Amino acid sequence: MAESRPQEVPEIQFDEDVNIQQPYKVVLFNDDFHSFDEVINQLIKALKCGYEKARDFAFEAHVKGKAVVFSGELNKCLKVSSVLEEIALHTQILS
Repeated sequence: MAESRPQEVPEIQFDEDVNIQQPYKVVLFNDDFHSFDEVINQLIKALKCGYEKARDFAFEAHVKGKAVVFSGELNKCLKVSSVLEEIALHTQILS
């Protein structure tokens, strides 16, 4: 009877340049349905920021059509985005 040898398992190679926790971004898009006050109040709620910062984001979205309002880990971006979307604001998460 021939002696059986265990097969060698190739070593898994990992790409060390991949950053698993790369920052994601929440983009808020302009629309013609919400007032500035509605958007500002929702930004304050989502970002836990002050009035002026929220107003600046709302104005940027109005003028440029969109604004990056938050960047960070994916789970935090999902939370921010979901709060903004509570009043049907349009958002997108980008990596």
